[in-house]
Amino acid sequence: MLPPDMRVISGEFGGRRLEAPKGLKTRPTSDRVREALFMSFGDMTDWTVLDLFAGSGAQGIEALSRGAAFAHFVDSGRPALECIAANLRTLGLADRARVWPIGLPAGVRKLGAIVEECDLVLADPPYGGQDARAILAALGECRFKAGVVVALERHQKDEVPSEAGALTLVRERRYGETVVTLYGARPHAPEDGSSS
Repeated sequence: MLPPDMRVISGEFGGRRLEAPKGLKTRPTSDRVREALFMSFGDMTDWTVLDLFAGSGAQGIEALSRGAAFAHFVDSGRPALECIAANLRTLGLADRARVWPIGLPAGVRKLGAIVEECDLVLADPPYGGQDARAILAALGECRFKAGVVVALERHQKDEVPSEAGALTLVRERRYGETVVTLYGARPHAPEDGSSS
């Protein structure tokens, strides 16, 4: 039986059910948290989205349902990767997405060019431990386009800094034990010797 939260909330595919990764104990983002998070983004038309620790792909699929043009999904577990691919096929979204079998947070460096083109980066690391801090530190070393939003979901006990490299805290919302922290990116300096 599927967890009750495994559905698309709104947009083109609102109400459609999603598969959960087989054999894994997943912690899908609750409807309440996901709806509040995506409502805060406003119009997502033509956005490019990166979904880290993607699990079922529900977050990135929600973005596509709400108008995002393309989504990259990153996970390292075979059940998750197969699940994401299946959900994309079921909704007819395979041509608007790419699934990357990359371990995180170390694998962020392999995604540098993708991170730089994204309007939204979603990171939902496992609760407990240092994953939230580690993925934030890794992303802080990346370059970002102007206006990017980096949304980090974490347990309230998983503390993260207000700044990490290029990233700086914009706002934070608490939903029970879950905290969603939104970061923006400071503009990067032009390369030495570049001309305008």
